[in-house]
Amino acid sequence: MSLLTILEYPDSRLRTQAKPLEAADFTPALQQQIDDMFETMYAAPGIGLAATQVDFHKQLIVIDVSEEKNQPWVLINPKFTPIEATCELMEEGCLSVPEYTAEIERYLRIKVTSLDRHGNPQEFECDGLLAHCVQHECDHLKGIVFVDYLSRLKQDRLRKKYLKLQKA
Repeated sequence: MSLLTILEYPDSRLRTQAKPLEAADFTPALQQQIDDMFETMYAAPGIGLAATQVDFHKQLIVIDVSEEKNQPWVLINPKFTPIEATCELMEEGCLSVPEYTAEIERYLRIKVTSLDRHGNPQEFECDGLLAHCVQHECDHLKGIVFVDYLSRLKQDRLRKKYLKLQKA
């Protein structure tokens, strides 16, 4: 396994829309990509990582919100639907936007459908931190970064700040 480079905001590659994985994509190379993404996420440290964040533009997400880091989820071609319209604010951060957090509103409870790491269908309901994480990572697959939910003024300040940091 190896650590992957995490793209940092405002890198334009974070805006790439990920393509679905096909049956032919389930190869040993994909399994290695999944393992490398988990290793990268845990080392960062983070609780979720979308393939887009490591410049692999396929619909692949790894998540582990457990304290013990022993409940890994692999979501391939994920889709979610709200179970109810209720939303909640939660403090979010992002491995692609280091050292910045903001309160973001997300659905409280969602139903998730995806494929697992072997291409088998999976479906589950979740709430709280896992629901926020799934929605956050699904946004990445669409080329959306959580700072896009902030005001234009805050976005401009962050963009300038991170561009300045990258030049230094």
